[in-house]
Amino acid sequence: MTDEERRLHAAALLRELGHDYVARTLNDDQLDELTSQLTSALDIVKMGERRTRTFSSDRSGFASMIPEGRQGEKHQLFLDSIVSGGANPMGLNAAVWREGDVAVMEVTLGRAFEGAPGRAHGGVIAALLDETMGVVHVLNEALAYTAQLDIKFSAPTPIGESIIARAWLSHREGRKVYIQASLHAGDVELASAKALFIAVDPATFVTTAAGTA
Repeated sequence: MTDEERRLHAAALLRELGHDYVARTLNDDQLDELTSQLTSALDIVKMGERRTRTFSSDRSGFASMIPEGRQGEKHQLFLDSIVSGGANPMGLNAAVWREGDVAVMEVTLGRAFEGAPGRAHGGVIAALLDETMGVVHVLNEALAYTAQLDIKFSAPTPIGESIIARAWLSHREGRKVYIQASLHAGDVELASAKALFIAVDPATFVTTAAGTA
């Protein structure tokens, strides 16, 4: 097993722990035992060296990393992404692929992302739509910041059921990039979105990020 596979496996267990913790009621003895074991686990994690996120200014080839169509095994684009990164224990762990020029993400949300009973929190849906829109830039091997995101919620987003987000380029005016998206559970539209992104030079982004780290 590689280091990446170990990180993915550990993160998956941590996500499962978080969702089950929210979904269940533990008695005092169980909570005390869990707290003891988690304290030990946290001590192990803190013994590791700090990781530094790296970012390449070269966007060429990124589009080819996204598979055409759902291909069974979950694709990993950015391992630590809060939405699609399998190595992020606090993330959604969404699958990502493309359908031509359309970016697609699929996820089944666990109980930790619940807002109203049985429904996903609106902020989680916003993150999913924003990330799916961001993949459109990856398909075009570009980089852009979200400047404005407008979402219309049409139906409650279920917990524990597969939902699929799709995003596509609407049009572009210079550095202003306009993208649209939709979210469905089966044939039911749950939400739709429009967003304005501002394109930036990747090299400038890297310099700015390094200066604020």
